[in-house]
Amino acid sequence: MSDKSSSNAMWGGRFAAGPDAIMEAINASIGFDRRMAKQDIDGSRAHAAMLAAQGIITDSDADAIREGLLTVLSEIESDTFPWRVELEDIHMNVEARLKEIVGEPAGRLHTGRSRNDQVAVDFRLWVRDQCDAADGALKALIEALIGQAEEGADWVMPGFTHLQVAQPVTWGHHMMAYVEMFARDRARFADARKRMNESPLGAAALAGTSFPLDRQMTADALGFDRPMANSLDAVAARDFALEFLGAASICAMHLSRLAEELVIWSSAQFRFVAMSDRWSTGSSIMPQKRNPDAAELLRAKIGRIFGANVALMTIMKGLPLTYSKDMQEDKEQTFDAADSLMLGLAAMTGMVADMKGRPDDLRVAAAMGFSTATDLADWLVRELGLPFRDAHHVTGTLVAKAEEKGCDLPELTLADMQAVHGGISEAIFDVLGVDNSVRSRTSYGGTAPDNVRSQISRWKEALS
Repeated sequence: MSDKSSSNAMWGGRFAAGPDAIMEAINASIGFDRRMAKQDIDGSRAHAAMLAAQGIITDSDADAIREGLLTVLSEIESDTFPWRVELEDIHMNVEARLKEIVGEPAGRLHTGRSRNDQVAVDFRLWVRDQCDAADGALKALIEALIGQAEEGADWVMPGFTHLQVAQPVTWGHHMMAYVEMFARDRARFADARKRMNESPLGAAALAGTSFPLDRQMTADALGFDRPMANSLDAVAARDFALEFLGAASICAMHLSRLAEELVIWSSAQFRFVAMSDRWSTGSSIMPQKRNPDAAELLRAKIGRIFGANVALMTIMKGLPLTYSKDMQEDKEQTFDAADSLMLGLAAMTGMVADMKGRPDDLRVAAAMGFSTATDLADWLVRELGLPFRDAHHVTGTLVAKAEEKGCDLPELTLADMQAVHGGISEAIFDVLGVDNSVRSRTSYGGTAPDNVRSQISRWKEALS
């Protein structure tokens, strides 16, 4: 076998043409960075307008470039653009097509600019757009949760610790807990957006340029607050993407926790919710089953977002300033994570909006496991002046007595209770029972229905 054929066999499969094909495949990013076409063209239009304003290129050249870029964008949006892998990336594909359309003026567009600051501004614009998209999707999810909270503000359900029944809470209170979580996610995306809102355009390859650029003009045109102050940092930084992925990971974790609860709650053992057929599937062999597939798939997709966060951190951790080709690997991870996050938010919003709580089953479950034991202990402290540890011991003894009799605490007789502590009076029955329990939790942030309605009103006002 010749050296050439041996080499081809070693490369194998689609790369049988040899090292040139391998290099083209590993070097090209156009297969994924074409997603930044609008951001690339926006950046180029801003740059061309600034070059003309500074007298670096003529107004006629700037006009030709602007019109040509609009034609390119129209071709991309109508899916008629002639993508070419050999041109490597979105920047070179757009520039080459621009030259075919307008000729010589296209060559002046790159004055005072490098692909290093060009990709930095494109990617920053794209990630900024994703922060805005996540904010809108989170607002919709929060509104769906508030809708559920309003419907069941006084539905009683079990609150859990260790997935064991702990104390009664209200359905509305549980829904509003997720409102608080997802509101913090909105704040994280907003905070990340604010910090990333500086323009790298004009930093050129790494050291700036000798052309008299007006970087504030391009920053303003692209909606940035200001140009980045250090040209090395401008082309080297990817922490804006890491912040987005960090916020996305925390948000995804919250989505996964809610998805897990929906999986548990919709099971035959719990029966807390009925999931809509739109978000469930049947079994191919067991006709009685309704599987919460959307929640399960969402729970699994979260791993892709976590993985992207770790992958980009790993890519960046060992890179000296400024640009290295490793950084080409930043986009696929971030694109995939953004897609998974937006899909997850949309799916969860649909599931929450469509699901039906089962108040009767929730109430039965809330009364299980001696869930009002803490109310009994609190009463002993408040009314009889017992130290809490003593009240805890008395309550534990009464729980054991109820277990022995096969009943719940409110079903014990007064005589049963007084046999454990003679100071217990008929008034104890005013605090026992799940409805009494939740109504009594009126401390700020507590589960009382009036509290829940107050929080709903506060959030509705905030969202409007």
